[in-house]
Amino acid sequence: MITFFQAEGFRVFAIEHITELTVSEVERLSWLFGGAVKQDCSTFPGTFKGPRKEMVTPWSTNAVEITQNMG
Repeated sequence: MITFFQAEGFRVFAIEHITELTVSEVERLSWLFGGAVKQDCSTFPGTFKGPRKEMVTPWSTNAVEITQNMG
């Protein structure tokens, strides 16, 4: 499943996960994303601009490792 977090302005973070996020995980992700707020929607309107989801970058690899280390 995918959960969206919206930060100030138009920045949206999309998180792919297998199980439902706990309250603690949502709080940690919100902190990690600079206070972004979890959105209660299964899709997010608008146009996506960024790397292709299949593209693995050093930044995405580091981001995954950081979130895994945070639990």
